[in-house]
Amino acid sequence: MAQQTKTDLPEGNSETIRLCQGCELPVEVVPVARGKSAYCPRCGTQLYRGGTPSLSGNLAIAITCLLLFIPSHFFEFISIRLVGVMIPATLPAGTLTLMSEGFVVLGLLILFCSSIAPLLVCSSVVTAHLALRYRWFKLLKYSLVLVQQLKHWVMLDVFLISIAVSCFKLQDYSDIFVGPGLLGLVMLQLTTVLLITRVSVRRYWEAWRGEDTFQFKKKQVHCHSCHLSQPEGDHCVRCGSELHHRMPNSVQKTWAYLIAATVAIFPANLIPISILITNGKRLEDTIFSGVASLVNTDMLGIAIIIFVASIVVPVAKILGLGYLLLAIKFKRKVFHKQRMMIYFAVKWIGKWSVMDLFVISIMMTLVDRDQILNFTPGFGAVAFGAVVVFTMLAAESLDPRLIWDNYSKRESFQNSSPITPKPVKSASNQNEKELEHE
Repeated sequence: MAQQTKTDLPEGNSETIRLCQGCELPVEVVPVARGKSAYCPRCGTQLYRGGTPSLSGNLAIAITCLLLFIPSHFFEFISIRLVGVMIPATLPAGTLTLMSEGFVVLGLLILFCSSIAPLLVCSSVVTAHLALRYRWFKLLKYSLVLVQQLKHWVMLDVFLISIAVSCFKLQDYSDIFVGPGLLGLVMLQLTTVLLITRVSVRRYWEAWRGEDTFQFKKKQVHCHSCHLSQPEGDHCVRCGSELHHRMPNSVQKTWAYLIAATVAIFPANLIPISILITNGKRLEDTIFSGVASLVNTDMLGIAIIIFVASIVVPVAKILGLGYLLLAIKFKRKVFHKQRMMIYFAVKWIGKWSVMDLFVISIMMTLVDRDQILNFTPGFGAVAFGAVVVFTMLAAESLDPRLIWDNYSKRESFQNSSPITPKPVKSASNQNEKELEHE
């Protein structure tokens, strides 16, 4: 186990205490009204939500999501009429077309974010209920690990925005028709968001074995798998996961992913990301030239969306993570809370960079290569996909507790009375503050 700072609580005062998973601050568990959440008063991490939503409600929503996968994935969500021919688009068709054209890794990435990750999350919720019903420990553990690790890769909302962007790009070349699959996609997105915001990994583990059944005299380390604060040890007494005060090699992994993303961002912006052949003319577009052409065709709103998602967001993630790593390296003793806000923002905005890749997938489905329009991705799209993956992995690898290692007031928090969390009314703008849905 890594040699790191321990947080000791006074003996006999640990029954209602929990360690913050974002900074290891001892926080007293207090009742919170339904519709509100308790946040760490020091780092702003969400600790727990008020009320006791039924786990069976999660099961009903998960089953609904699984049923919606059929109409959303196998019915066309839009169709275009190009030179008298109707061309439908289904969600898997674009990824299959990409793979058939030689862009296998790119196609798999898009398929994973739009289909596989949502399917695995919903299925894992169902299997978690089966594990609770029949007391299958390993199935529960692996199901909840999948939910916790894959929820950030569910990007149906980004895909829906990408459909709108694709329609604006195609409106000058063809007639566009909405298909029944689009309604299925919208309903799947709404139910998936509802499921992810409701699912609490901690509550499933509480249903397996409640925290009050453990008679701990001290709570020194927090398990990030089942969210049980417990005495020092090598493995969690409830879920069996390895315990670490800090994620092993967190800084080294984050630097490796960040350097890889920095290297890939140059070809991603300099090499054409898409190639369109229309009326015999070959039009190669980089991200910048694509934004410029949208501005020139009076699509300013779409241009701003693409510019922010494909240029501003990746650069902001790289700069933000680089700043956090340098602050950790040089042990900066000020602006800890501001750096935590940067960390939350980087985690939240990460998925929106995938929008351009989704647009390429949709265009590949609709613009048939045997028609007047001929569309294919450029190798810049592969580099851009690498940027997206590496920046998201970098954000996942960074342990936010490292930000607080040299907090100047840390000693005043240790071995003192636990702090009462701040109850805050739940809102969509608080979602970025959730390191883990407990």
